[in-house]
Amino acid sequence: MIQKSELRIAARLRRAALFAGQADHARLIAGLADGLAVPAAAAVASYWPVRDEADPRPLAAALAARGHPILLPRVAGPDQPLQFRLWRDGDPLRRSAAGICEPLADAPEQAPEAVLVPLLGFDSAGFRLGYGGGYYDRSLAALRARGPVVAIGIAFAGQEVEALPREPHDEALDAVVTERGVRFFSHETP
Repeated sequence: MIQKSELRIAARLRRAALFAGQADHARLIAGLADGLAVPAAAAVASYWPVRDEADPRPLAAALAARGHPILLPRVAGPDQPLQFRLWRDGDPLRRSAAGICEPLADAPEQAPEAVLVPLLGFDSAGFRLGYGGGYYDRSLAALRARGPVVAIGIAFAGQEVEALPREPHDEALDAVVTERGVRFFSHETP
């Protein structure tokens, strides 16, 4: 079986090519805000894109315009879940050691009810290929232990693969939003 590390290399190359060819992707997915399964006024965790990640900022702005507080992740430390902190357009951000824009440490912390998740790839069952640090899997597991949380992958449609290898700690997505629409996944246990 192909290892996740090998899949990540190919997925990065594929995503870079998709990013270069889809200048209107962020605008298209912003128009899908009404189709997401996000409870009214629920806090939504987004992310600040790096490199060729699919850009969720216009979608987050559309959700904020509908009354959803927007949160951004902040790395608390290695092997820890992410902290989610309130962020409004214009609030200052700091660049972490990993080069990720994060809210300042004094921004109010809040638990999201929906999380927009970056990814390298996703499969037809709703599992994602992340970067290998486990931050989103740990964070989703911790949030879901407290109550329902909707995990929504943000992707280019061309990032879908038939199947990804799974490990016990992998957290499934509830939906993926691409330029082609919103796709929901069912993860009922027998």
